[in-house]
Amino acid sequence: MTVAQEKNPPVKLPNEPAITPQIVAEHGLAPDEYQRLLKIMGRDPTMVELGIFSAMWSEHCSYKSSKVWLKKLPTKAPWVIQGPGENAGVIDIGDGQAAIFKMESHNHPSYIEPYQGAATGVGGIMRDVFTMGARPVANLNALRFGDPKNARTRHLVSGVVAGIAGYGNCMGIPTVGGETNFHAAYNGNILVNAMTVGVAPVDKIFYAAATGVGNPMVYVGSKTGRDGIHGATMSSTEFNEDSESKRPTVQVGDPFVEKLLLEACLELMATDAIIAIQDMGAAGLTSSSFEMAAKGSLGLVMELDKVPMRETGMNPYELMLSESQERMLMVLKPGREDEARKIFEKWELDFAVIGHLTDTERMVLTWHGDVVGNIPIPPLVTEAPMYERPWTLTQLPAELDSSKVPAPTDWKASLVTLMSCPDLASKAWIWHQYDHLILGNTAIRPQGGDAALVRVPGASKEAGHKGAGHKGLAMTSDCTPRYVQAHPETGGRQAVAEAWRNITAVGARPLAVTDNMNFGNPQKPEIMGQFAGAIMGMAEACSALDFPVVSGNVSLYNETEGRPILPTPTIGAVGVIDDIATSAGSRLVKDGLALVLVGDTKGWLGQSIYLRELHGREEGAPPPVDLAVERRNGDFVRGQIVGRKVEACHDLSDGGLLVALAEMCLSGSTGASIKLPQGIAAPHAYLYGEDQARYLIATDDGGALVEAARKAGVPAVLLGYSGGSAIAVEGLLSVPLQELRDAHEAWLPGYMNSAA
Repeated sequence: MTVAQEKNPPVKLPNEPAITPQIVAEHGLAPDEYQRLLKIMGRDPTMVELGIFSAMWSEHCSYKSSKVWLKKLPTKAPWVIQGPGENAGVIDIGDGQAAIFKMESHNHPSYIEPYQGAATGVGGIMRDVFTMGARPVANLNALRFGDPKNARTRHLVSGVVAGIAGYGNCMGIPTVGGETNFHAAYNGNILVNAMTVGVAPVDKIFYAAATGVGNPMVYVGSKTGRDGIHGATMSSTEFNEDSESKRPTVQVGDPFVEKLLLEACLELMATDAIIAIQDMGAAGLTSSSFEMAAKGSLGLVMELDKVPMRETGMNPYELMLSESQERMLMVLKPGREDEARKIFEKWELDFAVIGHLTDTERMVLTWHGDVVGNIPIPPLVTEAPMYERPWTLTQLPAELDSSKVPAPTDWKASLVTLMSCPDLASKAWIWHQYDHLILGNTAIRPQGGDAALVRVPGASKEAGHKGAGHKGLAMTSDCTPRYVQAHPETGGRQAVAEAWRNITAVGARPLAVTDNMNFGNPQKPEIMGQFAGAIMGMAEACSALDFPVVSGNVSLYNETEGRPILPTPTIGAVGVIDDIATSAGSRLVKDGLALVLVGDTKGWLGQSIYLRELHGREEGAPPPVDLAVERRNGDFVRGQIVGRKVEACHDLSDGGLLVALAEMCLSGSTGASIKLPQGIAAPHAYLYGEDQARYLIATDDGGALVEAARKAGVPAVLLGYSGGSAIAVEGLLSVPLQELRDAHEAWLPGYMNSAA
C-alpha cells in the first residue's frame, strides 16, 4: 500500500449508516473522545473504524479510569519473568519451570446469561494461559451473588456453577478452589471471577509482540459468528432495566473445541514456527490484531473475507467486533504455514492465513479487495483517553467497642447459626459439580486446606529438583468485600494479607498475585475513591510481603440503576512448596493433637460475620492489618509446617477462632475441646473476633510449638486438644459434631432445591 493510498478514505459498505451523535453514544464514546478520534483520523470514520475505536477505548480494554492507579502496584521480583502487559503473568518456580496465571472477570455476561457467561469466562482465562505456552493445571473461581431471598439469585447460582463445571470439566482441567459469598449489594450485578494456573518450561514462553515485516498472520480455532459483538463495550457500562436485551452480546462457548485448540497450539508450540500468538478475547479480532502489531511497532493488512465464518452475510464490522470463542491469532515464520495447517487440520480446527505484517504502523482492513478500514496504530495507544477521575477516600469508621456488642444468649445456637449462614455454610454443593481431581495432581482439594495444592507435572529429582519429594503449587483466591466497603485501604491490605496467609497455611512460599478489581461507576468520586484506597492498601501489602502483582483485570461499572456492588478487589495468589509431603491441610483427623492459637487476639468485632449474622449490623472499622506482624507470624508458621511440626493448620478469617475450629473439626470428622485463657473479659469477642495474622495449629507437641513461638517473638497459646465427637468450649458450649454438620451442610442444597 502506498502513502497516497493510506491517506485515501476507505470505501463504505453497502447500507452503511451515516455516523450520528446517537451512533457514537451507542458505541460508548463520549463526545470529547469522538473528537479525539476525528483528530487522529483526519476524517470521519467508517462504521468498522468507529467500532474498532469503541472497543479499544472501552473501559474493559483500555483501563482508562484505572491505569493511573494500577501503576502504583509493585510488579517486580527476582522470580517474576513476566509482569502485567501480556496475556498472563509468569513466575519462575525452579527446576526450569514457570507458573503462568491470571484472573479475569465475566460479571456482566454472567448476570445476563449465567451459564454461557460463566462458561466463556472460564474458557477465556484458560486461553490466556495456554496462549503463553503453558498447559493449564488448575482453575479457581471467586463468585459473589445477591441476597438468597432475591428472586433471581437461585437461578444465577445454578447457571453460573453449571457453566463453570460444564466448561472446566469438559476441558479436563480440575477446579480446585475458590470462594462464594452472598450479599444484597450484588442483587443486580453478580461477580464471576475466574482464574487459571498453568505450567511451562521457562525457555518456552510465548508472547504477543509481532515481528518480521511480511510474516503471515494466521487465524486458528473456531469459525467467527455474531455472538459477543459489543461485549467489551457492554462490560464497560452500568446495567439498567433494559439489560436483558443485551443477551446477544454474551458469547457462546464450546469446551470440546477449546480442548482441541489447546492440544493443537501446544503441538505447534513444540516446533519453532510461532513468532507471536494472541488469544481473541474481549473485542475479538480487533484487540488481538491491534495488540500484536502495537507491541511489535508494526502495521498489518488483514483480508477479512478470508476469516472463517459460521454465519452467512457477515460484514467487516461484525467480523472485527465478534467475540466468538475458541479462536487464536498467530504470526508464523514465513514458509511454515503448511506445517501449521496440517496440525490444526489434524485437530479438526479452522486454519486461515488472513493477512501479513507491514512496516506502516497502520491497521489496514480489506474486504474482497476493497480497503474498508485504515487506522494508524500508535495513536490508538498514545492518544487513548486516560482519566485521573476525581476521588474521595472513604474515612476510617470509628472502632466498635466489642464490649458493647451483646454476647450470645445461647452459645450453642450462635455457632450453629454462623456455620449455617450463606457465607459460612458448606459449599460442597458447588464444588462437587466441579471435577477437582482430574489429572491426578490435586494434593489438597476444596475445603481441605486454606489453599489448594497441586503437584507440578514434570517436577522430579531427575530434572534437578532440589527436594526429595514432589514440588507443588499452592493457590487461592481471597477478598472480604465488607472490609473494603468499610475502609478500602484496610480492605485492600487485608485481601492481600489473607491470600498470603492461605498460601502460608499449607506450608508454601507465597510468590505472586493476580488481581480482579471489581468496582462500581468510576465517574462517582466515592467509587473512584474506593478503587484508589484499595490499590493503596494492596500496594502496601504486596511490597511488605514480597508478593508482586503479575497480572490482573479491572471490571468497573458494576452497578444497576445507580446501586453499586460492594467494592471487591479479589486477590488470586500462587506459591510453591518444594515437597508436598511437608504440606499441611486444615483437617483434624485424629485425637490427642494440641491446638495452638498463633497470633494476638484482641477480640475485633467491627465488620465481623458475628455482628452481621447474629445482630444484623454492618458497622465499625474492619480489623487492622499490621503487615510486619503478618510477615513475622506467617514465616514462623511456615517454618513449623515445613519442619514437619504441624499436623493441621487453618488461618483465622470470617467468624474468627470458633468458626475456624469448627471448620477443622468438620472437615476431619474429629471433635475438639478448648479452654479460654484466663482473664478474657469478653469471651464472644475472643471466640468470634476477626483479628488478623492468626493461625490455629494442630500439633503433636503443643508445648514445643509454644516455646518455639516464644523464642521467635510470636504470640502463641495452647487452647486444648482434638478428640471426641463434639466441639466444646469449657463453661460455654458443647455442640455435637453431627448436629453442627447437619446444619452446615444443609443450607445450600436446601436453598437450591427449594421452590422459587
